[in-house]
Amino acid sequence: MNWLNNILLLLTALLAVFAESAFDLTRHLLGAQIDVLPALMVYASLTGDLVTLAVVTVGGGLCFDALSANPLGASVLPLFGVGFMIQRRRALILRDQRAAQWVLGWLASASVPALTLLVLLSAGQTPLLGWGTLWQWLVVSATGALLTPTVFRFFDLVRHTFNYQPATETSFRPDREIRRGRQL
Repeated sequence: MNWLNNILLLLTALLAVFAESAFDLTRHLLGAQIDVLPALMVYASLTGDLVTLAVVTVGGGLCFDALSANPLGASVLPLFGVGFMIQRRRALILRDQRAAQWVLGWLASASVPALTLLVLLSAGQTPLLGWGTLWQWLVVSATGALLTPTVFRFFDLVRHTFNYQPATETSFRPDREIRRGRQL
């Protein structure tokens, strides 16, 4: 991954967090706010290095916490933990398969809120928990699963548009004549 992809990934994380807090349409329609950061963590962990993952985690997580009711830094550790676990096993993951992206998006989107809740409870906070929390967790998990292949498509399109694609050359020339048979 080059520097342009890293900047675009961080910028997308910051814009996604801002859009989540500024627009309430999904919150009113579904009863829960969608979260794009776990889908971005899946993409960053499968395509980037550890520095890319850390920059996107810290930048997106701190921005998310600053615009939510979470204490500052509460979502950084869960985001990094999920991204780090995926990155450690990325050689075994079929990155280009939509089903694998969907499953990883589901798992990441389900794990990050649960781990964030664990961090909040460990810090002595008292978040509101009830049956509505289960509905919100299911909506966040399902929308994260649906958003992850979209994130992969978007960044693959950006990568193919702006990055240099090496030309494949062969030793075969199409205008070369091949003589068959016995030559004298």
